[in-house]
Amino acid sequence: MSLPAFAELLERLVFTPGRNAKLALLAQWFATQPDPERGIGLAALTDELVFSAAKPGVIRELGASRIDPELWRMSYDYVGDLAETLALVWQPRAGVNAPPPALSDIVQALQDTPKAEVPALIAGWLDTLDAGGRLALIKLVTGGLRVGVSARLARVALAEWSGQRVEDIEEVWHGVAWPYAPLFRWLEGQAERPDPRDQPIFRPLMLAHPLEAPDLAALHAPDWRAEWKWDGIRVQLTAGPGGRRIWSRGGEDISGAFPEICAAMDFHAVLDGELLVVRENEVAPFADLQQRLNRKAPTAKMQRDFPAAVRLYDLLFDAGEDLRPLPFDTRRARLESWHARISPPRMDLSALVPFDSLDTLGRIRDGARAASIEGLMLKRADAPYVAGRTKGLWWKWKRDPLTVDAVLMYAQRGHGKRSSFYSDYTFGVWRADGELVPIGKAYSGYTDDELAWLDKWIRNNTTNRFGPVREVERGIVFEVAFDAAQRSTRHKSGVALRFPRIARIRRDKPPEEADRLETVEALIDTTLAERDRAG
Repeated sequence: MSLPAFAELLERLVFTPGRNAKLALLAQWFATQPDPERGIGLAALTDELVFSAAKPGVIRELGASRIDPELWRMSYDYVGDLAETLALVWQPRAGVNAPPPALSDIVQALQDTPKAEVPALIAGWLDTLDAGGRLALIKLVTGGLRVGVSARLARVALAEWSGQRVEDIEEVWHGVAWPYAPLFRWLEGQAERPDPRDQPIFRPLMLAHPLEAPDLAALHAPDWRAEWKWDGIRVQLTAGPGGRRIWSRGGEDISGAFPEICAAMDFHAVLDGELLVVRENEVAPFADLQQRLNRKAPTAKMQRDFPAAVRLYDLLFDAGEDLRPLPFDTRRARLESWHARISPPRMDLSALVPFDSLDTLGRIRDGARAASIEGLMLKRADAPYVAGRTKGLWWKWKRDPLTVDAVLMYAQRGHGKRSSFYSDYTFGVWRADGELVPIGKAYSGYTDDELAWLDKWIRNNTTNRFGPVREVERGIVFEVAFDAAQRSTRHKSGVALRFPRIARIRRDKPPEEADRLETVEALIDTTLAERDRAG
């Protein structure tokens, strides 16, 4: 099947906002496309395709080589998305009349072609395609389709199309390489379910619902167990005869970023836990963990400066035994016994928080504002480990967010549907000497109407440009909600906010009345004092 069919799928996904409609489009793709085309398309949608020689820099150089430099610069500045810009302004060579390539031909050619010849290869394909086909090609080879389809949604679409349970699909997903021929044969009833045997595959995590006041009132304290909600990233550790893997909560393999954790996984088990930076038994702020994330090969110095550890929550498999159907209390006892027996380095247990009533637990939760504690997790004592977010089994009871009034300083275009809008905002507070210094960046919390209003205001009030970033007049105040304030050497202010989001636009407040830096610094001091009292 030629590339235009894939281009049509991408275009329809972009302009189809509804989840059910996207699922229908994906099911149609699975049902009508041949192998290996449908599997290649699925791999592209789930970010599994990686071509080492086809980076965005290659696309940027192609645009500069075929298009007038000033036109290229202005077009890229206006559109804001590299792939879309090149797809729109590319000028094919005269006389080219070749058929569009198939997805499988593109994949094979990119794998076989020497790196130095890849730009000419891509240019030749671009000459055979219309604007939609060019956009699909560039997105395919550079990744990051941004069409509103997550890997999870793609697996749900496979389940609805085939009639198999999504949980069963997820348990074999990482054991089958793209273009997924054995997976499709099973889903169409032509073969047995792929058996990953002892391969270190990802099992879907159990998730919690936010605890609201009506839910809290209905709880019976003796039926529940409490743990701290640690401020790291949720991970699954899978180790056995087939290898060792560290998975993020979304099923992304992050093993390469944490080699010291992989080295410590000398066991045959599947564990659920929280990845943290821990120094001298103290959990470091999330900002320290961020230094380790998204690094494929951390240096020895980085491993020493930001030592990673895992705080264990649950034991899913012990050797080949599946413990997930067992009640939480039973799994917890098995986890404690396993940990005492194995004593894995860089791993400890997330302690249960004792309480005799929900009032007592509420007071404990109110004192949880610490650099490394987000709140509490409540788990029903008899709950099995169920994939996904089943209401009534696990609750997350996070502390209330902090807020600060900050001034908009810089704006940058977003990605995907927001690539034409200035939707990423850097904001700051006033220092004692009257200088406005940045404390964070946010790109969520506003409505579509507010985004349109902000975008227009930013364009009309730009004072300077730094590449894709615009500096603006000091005229907009945001009420910013966040989970914690931390010391930071990355910001001129010396402060960074954890999970900032825009709570509202303070059109009623003049910029000079926004908060001062000492107000934010006091929140750090309060956080540390509460941690000391809790510890």
